Amino acid sequence: MELAFRLDRGDFSLDLTLALPGSGVSAVFGPSGCGKTTLLRAIAGLEPGVSGHLRVDGHTWQDATTFRPPHRRPVGYVFQEPSLFPHLSVAGNLRYGLRRRARLAGQHRLEQAVELLGIAHLLERRPYQLSGGEQQRVAIARALAVEPAVLLLDEPLSGLDDERRLEILPYLERLHRELAIPMLYVSHSREEVARLADHLVLMEAGRVQAEGGLNEVLTCLDLPIAGQPGAETVIEGVVAYYDAADGVVQVDSVAGPMQAVLGPLESGQPVRLQIRARDVSVALVPPQASSILNVMPARLEAVAEQAGGHAMLRLSVGETVLLARVSRRSVRELNLVPGMDVYAQVKSVALLG
Repeated sequence: MELAFRLDRGDFSLDLTLALPGSGVSAVFGPSGCGKTTLLRAIAGLEPGVSGHLRVDGHTWQDATTFRPPHRRPVGYVFQEPSLFPHLSVAGNLRYGLRRRARLAGQHRLEQAVELLGIAHLLERRPYQLSGGEQQRVAIARALAVEPAVLLLDEPLSGLDDERRLEILPYLERLHRELAIPMLYVSHSREEVARLADHLVLMEAGRVQAEGGLNEVLTCLDLPIAGQPGAETVIEGVVAYYDAADGVVQVDSVAGPMQAVLGPLESGQPVRLQIRARDVSVALVPPQASSILNVMPARLEAVAEQAGGHAMLRLSVGETVLLARVSRRSVRELNLVPGMDVYAQVKSVALLG
C-alpha cells in the first residue's frame, strides 16, 4: 500500500506519506487526536477533502484524476463499536456483509472467518445476547466477508474491559497468522501493538513521526517511545524444548538461545517474546554464580541519558537489538561508551500471547 494524503480542517492538518507492507499487521500508534482514525477513513474513502494518492496492490484507488467511492473499495472496516444490527441474528449480520460480494464467492471467506473467530455457536443469537468481545468478533467476521484487499481495525478493543480484551486478542493473533491480507491496526495500547504488529507507524499531530519494523522503531533511541519507563524489545523465536522438571522453556530466538519460565510449550512452536528494558542489565565480564539464566555477549551501540538518573542503552545481541535501562551512575562507573563489548543480562522474559 502506497499513499500520500493531505487534509486541512480547522486547526488540524494531516500530511503524510507511507509505503506499507502487503501482508501482516501494520500498527498505527499515537496519542488521541493525532490523526489515526482520519488516516483509516481516508483509505476507506470516507474522509471528504483528502487530496493525494492511494495505491493498493498495484491498483490506483485515488490520485489527481481518479477517486474510487467507498462502495468500490475492497475494504473491511472494523470500528471501535461493533455496530451490529439489533434486529438480525449473528448469521443475519454476517449475511449482510455478503451483499457487497457475489454470494457464492463470499461464502467461503465467511465460513473461514466464522471458524477463525470461533463464533459458530453464536450464529442464532441476537447481538443483545452477546458479550462485548463476542460482538466485536462478529463485527470482524462481517468485515472479512467482503473478501477485502485490506482490513482496517480502528481501536477494536478500546471499548472492552481487560477480561474481554484478553479474550479477543488470541483471535486477532490467529487472523494475523492465517490470513494473507494486510491489516492496519489503530491503537494507543503498547500491549496490543507488541502482541500483534509486524510494522509500526508512529503518528504525532497528523504527521508520521517514524515507521518501520516493530523492533526497529521500538528500539530507536531518537524516539520518545524508546525513552519511556515501559520501553521494551519484542523478538521472535521458536521453542526448542520444555523442561517439565524445572518448568523452563528454551527458545531459539534472533537474540540467541534464551531460557525462561513461560509455562508448558510445544517444541517447534513459534513465539513472540517481550523483554522490558528495566529487566536488562550489563556487565563488563561474564558474571559468575548468578541466578540470571540469560547472559549473552553484546555490543553497546548507543547511550541516551534520561530524566530521573537513568540512561537507556541500545545493545546489539545476536541478530537483533535489546534495550537496557540502567542508572547514569552505572554508565559513569563502568565507563560505558558506544562500541564496547559487554554482556547483556536478561532477568525476565515474558511471552506475548
